[in-house]
Amino acid sequence: MDKDIARLAELFESSPVLAAVYDEFDRLRYANKAFRTTYFIEPEETPFWPDLMRRNFHAKRGTVIHAADFEEWLIATQSRRGKVGFRAFETDLVDGRWLWMTETVQKDGWMLCVASDVTGLRAKTRTVRQDRDLAIKASYTDELTGIANRRFVTARIEDMLQLQEDAETSLGCLCVLDIDRFKSINDEYGHQIGDLVLRDFAKRVHRLVRRTDCFGRIGGEEFVLTLPATPVGQAHLIVDRMLASVRKSRPLPEHPDFRYTFSAGIACAQSGNTAISLYARADRALYMAKLGGRDRIHTDDSPADRSANAG
Repeated sequence: MDKDIARLAELFESSPVLAAVYDEFDRLRYANKAFRTTYFIEPEETPFWPDLMRRNFHAKRGTVIHAADFEEWLIATQSRRGKVGFRAFETDLVDGRWLWMTETVQKDGWMLCVASDVTGLRAKTRTVRQDRDLAIKASYTDELTGIANRRFVTARIEDMLQLQEDAETSLGCLCVLDIDRFKSINDEYGHQIGDLVLRDFAKRVHRLVRRTDCFGRIGGEEFVLTLPATPVGQAHLIVDRMLASVRKSRPLPEHPDFRYTFSAGIACAQSGNTAISLYARADRALYMAKLGGRDRIHTDDSPADRSANAG
């Protein structure tokens, strides 16, 4: 078996096909020579994917990124990266090559990336495919914040509920997040400032979202966070860190004293739940958080959630 693994490693290393493996935190764990050469990675380096993309963007190499603001592009891309079991897409390189990239993701978040050089394909055919990919991206992206939209995040809730329930593993949690007194912000400062607050909120929360999770805006000032295979106690800690981050935000330089908060409701997925019923429980918990004074988290108090907390 060891000889077979060694031979497989040799084949990958000599192959012109790009191959890489990322862990659940999006840190590179393995890359063959073709991948390292294309993305300018030293043999012993294990960078996080966002850091790799950021440094190559500023060095004007690697993937072609058509964005005036790299960080906005990064948020939009991470909102979809690693959220489904498999996806395939085309990507351009600064050196003129075109790659056909596939991402295969395990339930624990580890990802295999494989890419082949498809530069020789006819440009006309490729333009059609790129237009299709852009249309798909737009259909899953919230236009204002750049994160996932209702359609995409709802599909991820369904994916989470389809996971096999294990005696030792939670199906996961759904969190509904709502900016406190958002109507008053719009009324006092105007809708442009309200939009700025929404974008600030999305950026701050997104920084704390794991790659296995999905964070999206479902409308107005309401957002949803899916946390697959996450017990309710851990979900509470994750959202609590988000609360702390948002409390520190001062997004309006012309109003340095302005601050805002949010409230959150958490529901632990149970066997037999549908996306609608799970959302209803999380939304009910959000209502209780608002009723309790806002700027806080409330967990749905069903029997399954109480037992999860006890664990």
